[in-house]
Amino acid sequence: MHSSAIFLIEFGAIILGLGLLGRLAGRLQFSPIPLYLLAGLAFGEGGLLPLGASEEFVAIGAEIGVILLLLMLGLEYTASDLVSNLKTQYPAGLVDMALNALPGAALALLLGWGPVAAVVLAGVTWISSSGVIAKVLGDLGRLGNRETPVILSILVLEDLAMAVYLPIITALLAGVSLAAGSVTLAIALGVAGLVLFVAVRYGRVISRFVSSDDPEKLLLVVLGLTLLVAGLAQQLQVSAAVGAFLVGIALSGEVAEGAHNLLAPLRDLFAAVFFVFFGLHTDPESIPPVILPALALAVVTALTKIATGYWAAHRAGISPKGRWRAGGTLVARGEFSIVIAGLAVTAGIEPDLGPLATAYVLVLVVVGPLTARYTEPVALWLAGRRTASADARPAPGEPPAVETLEPVEDNSRER
Repeated sequence: MHSSAIFLIEFGAIILGLGLLGRLAGRLQFSPIPLYLLAGLAFGEGGLLPLGASEEFVAIGAEIGVILLLLMLGLEYTASDLVSNLKTQYPAGLVDMALNALPGAALALLLGWGPVAAVVLAGVTWISSSGVIAKVLGDLGRLGNRETPVILSILVLEDLAMAVYLPIITALLAGVSLAAGSVTLAIALGVAGLVLFVAVRYGRVISRFVSSDDPEKLLLVVLGLTLLVAGLAQQLQVSAAVGAFLVGIALSGEVAEGAHNLLAPLRDLFAAVFFVFFGLHTDPESIPPVILPALALAVVTALTKIATGYWAAHRAGISPKGRWRAGGTLVARGEFSIVIAGLAVTAGIEPDLGPLATAYVLVLVVVGPLTARYTEPVALWLAGRRTASADARPAPGEPPAVETLEPVEDNSRER
C-alpha cells in the first residue's frame, strides 16, 4: 500500500509538472520539448529529485508515447499522398539525407565511436521534427504558403525513410548477423509494402470497419488495433513505431479525422512522458563534456537543413523568399531524434551518445522556431547589402568615383 501511494505521488507530480511546463512554453511561444527534457534530467539519476517507484510505469508510458507519435503522423497522410510524394519529391529526399545525415556520421567517427554509433547519430541529425514544424507553420500563419507543400513533402519522405531506417538500427543495435539483419529488413520492407498496397486498394473498406459514430468505440478500436499491430511488428523484429505509422496510413477520411481528434490529448500526454523518460536516462553531469561537439553539430546541420529547404523550394519553382522560409522552417529537430538516440541508449552502445543527442535537440528545438521566423529577413538583408556593395564598386577599367563637394557660401557676416 505504501509503495502504491508513493507511485501515485511521484507520477502525479510528474504529470502536474509537465502541465505547468507546457503552459509556460505556450506563454513563451516555443515548443515544450526542451522543458520536458530538462524535467527528465531533474528527475533522473544525478538530478535534483530521482524517481523510484514510478520509473517502470514511466518506461511503459514512454513506449506508448512513441507509438502514438507515429500513429498520429500516419493519420496526417493518405497512402495515395505518400505514393505521389515518392514519385515527385524523391530527389529532395536524397539531398536531405546526404546533407544532413553525413555530418552526424562524420562526427561519430571523428569521436571514435564506431560505425554503429555513426549510423545512429546520422539518423539523429537527419530527421526534422514534424510536430515542432507543424506547430510553427500554424503559429506563423504559413499553412497556405506556396512553400508549405515542399516542406511537408520532405517531412513525409523522412517518415517513410524511418520505416526502413528503424529496422536497420534495431538489427545493428542488437548485434545480429548480416543474414539476420537482411531478413529483418526484408520483413520490414515487405510489411510496409503490403500495408501501403492494402491501404491504396482497400483503404475505404478498412476505414468502414473501424468507423463508429460513438467516440468511445472509435477510440478503443483504433487504439487497440494500433497497440496490437505495434506489438506484432516488434515480435517480428520490426520497430513497433513503424507498425503504428502504417496503421495511421491505412486509415483515411472521416475515420482518420475522428481518430486524430480523439487521440491528440493521449498523444500529448504520453509523448511528454517519453521525453521525460529519455531525460531520466541521461546524467546531467555527462552533458558539459559534449556541449561543444553538440553546438558545432547544431550549427552545421542547421545550415545544411536551410540549404536542403532552399534547394527543394527552388526546384519546385518557389520565389527566393519562399525558399529561405522553407529552409529555415526545417531546422528544428525533436521527437524522432530522441527516439533514435533512445534506442542506442537502451542498447548501451555509447555512453556519450545520449547526452550529446539531448544537448543537440535542446539547442535546435529552441533555435528551430527562430530560424523559421528570421531566416528570410536576415537572408534578404544580407543580399541587399551585397547588392549595394556591388553597385558601389567601380567597373574594371573605370577610375574610382571621386566625391566632389560643392562650395559652401559663408553667410556668417550676413545679418
